[in-house]
Amino acid sequence: MSNSKIAFLTAAEGIEAVELTDPWKAVQDAGYEAVLVSPESGEVQLFNHLDPAQKQKVDVTVADADVDDYAGLVLPGGVANPDALRRDKDAVALVRRFVESGKPVAAICHAPWTLVEADVVRGKKLASWPSLQTDIRNAGGEWHDEEVVVDGNLITSRNPDDLPAFNRELLAALGG
Repeated sequence: MSNSKIAFLTAAEGIEAVELTDPWKAVQDAGYEAVLVSPESGEVQLFNHLDPAQKQKVDVTVADADVDDYAGLVLPGGVANPDALRRDKDAVALVRRFVESGKPVAAICHAPWTLVEADVVRGKKLASWPSLQTDIRNAGGEWHDEEVVVDGNLITSRNPDDLPAFNRELLAALGG
């Protein structure tokens, strides 16, 4: 593989743990290097729904992240995580650059909020947590209640139950 790094973009907290750790393990098992990208250095706080879980070290800040260094992007969910990311103009710009690059961009659960903020869902089919369907439609996207939806380079799923399908399509898009 010409580029073996996969970026995982999160805010400092509110990340649904399994939506980070499960795809992280899947890409590592497929031979990729998983890289945690966040607006600030240090550690991010993962959650099991509303309960704090483990912390994870940030590898690269958004300011130092270059789309050319990665084969794809994963956007884990959690409610607070994408809500914080969509308020960070540099994180939103990074997501937009990834989508525009044509590289795989995989977003699960509440993470499509960041895609909406990046204005990259117009004319696209997406899955997400059901409460995002109005936001997706208002941004010009077409919401689907399916375990995984692939539209061009966007891969989206509804919730942690969909992780097997999400990971399968992510790896397929990466060529693995």
